[in-house]
Amino acid sequence: MVRAVLSALVGLLVLAALLTWAYRRLAVATDLAPRGRRVVLGVLLGGVAVFVVGAALLRRGDPEVTRPFVWLGMTAIAVGLYLALGLAALAVAALALRLAARPEARRRLLRLVTPAVVALALAVTMYGVVAATRPGVETSEVRSEALPADLDGLRIALVTDLHVGALHDAGWTRRVVRLVEQQDPDLVVLGGDLVDGSPDDVAPYLNALTDLDPPLGVVGVIGNHELLGGVDEAQEWIAAYEQRGVDVLGNASVEVAPGLTVAGVHDATGTGVLEPDPGAALAGVDPDDFLLYVAHEPRQAHDLPRDSGVDLVLSGHTHGGQLWPVHLLAALADPVVAGQGVVDGVPIVVSRGVGTSGPPVRVLAPAQVDVVVLRRS
Repeated sequence: MVRAVLSALVGLLVLAALLTWAYRRLAVATDLAPRGRRVVLGVLLGGVAVFVVGAALLRRGDPEVTRPFVWLGMTAIAVGLYLALGLAALAVAALALRLAARPEARRRLLRLVTPAVVALALAVTMYGVVAATRPGVETSEVRSEALPADLDGLRIALVTDLHVGALHDAGWTRRVVRLVEQQDPDLVVLGGDLVDGSPDDVAPYLNALTDLDPPLGVVGVIGNHELLGGVDEAQEWIAAYEQRGVDVLGNASVEVAPGLTVAGVHDATGTGVLEPDPGAALAGVDPDDFLLYVAHEPRQAHDLPRDSGVDLVLSGHTHGGQLWPVHLLAALADPVVAGQGVVDGVPIVVSRGVGTSGPPVRVLAPAQVDVVVLRRS
């Protein structure tokens, strides 16, 4: 309780500091008249209020009712990010003119460019809103000497970070499922973070998953968002997925075809019975099989035992940063942010995911379903 109160106080202080800074850059630095300053202050306070309401409703209540408020509140985050970046860059330019003793040039710069910064922040956000609603397909080939010859050309659809709930409804699931079916995969892997909310409210949004019918089945793992409601709720999500035909690999493995085994672990944030256990996931695996390892977060590849026998790791979680330049921060937490890479000698494919978390916005991080084609080298 004390920690929650302290976190809230720190958050309010940070928000107040950012609000004060933005007001000074938009109203004071541009030398607006009193009426203009009141308008700026009103808009800023309104934006903060919209954000607070949206954040408060993100995982609460009936998503069909709260969706407009959550959408506006979360979109305000993206507007704030790009407004802050633009104003910060403008402040640096203004400081350079001040140091060069060019006060008139500085005033002209602030008066002319500040409105352009505001317009650009809104335009970039709207571009990102549209981009987030247009998922595509990213196809990549992974070549391996360990792949049995009769599995050459096997197609795996990797779907992560669907995030149905307050921002994405059942129609979103149907749309993604249709996109996956069009790729004619042999196997579908669900990489976690499919939901945002409680099973009672959101589970029906996943009913379209039952339409997935690849020859080798549908397997999956849970991510950190399934765990946000605690262990009991996460277990409800596991049951909900399995009811919809998903073989949830909770620190376990399954041979989906002769010579092909898929192992999966719980998310890194799991505790107790849902704590990730790579050793248990890999126990009893045929060393001659081609071994896929599914973990929601790319950093979990570091937890693999030495000489694990894993031939390929599949992950999501990062969203590719979702909002440029957040990918730079994502790279601090995970060894691969998007696409193919190698972690501790093991190949990995990281999906940018198909949905959004927080802002329903994607900037230079397209929504995608990944199709991984296995090739024998």
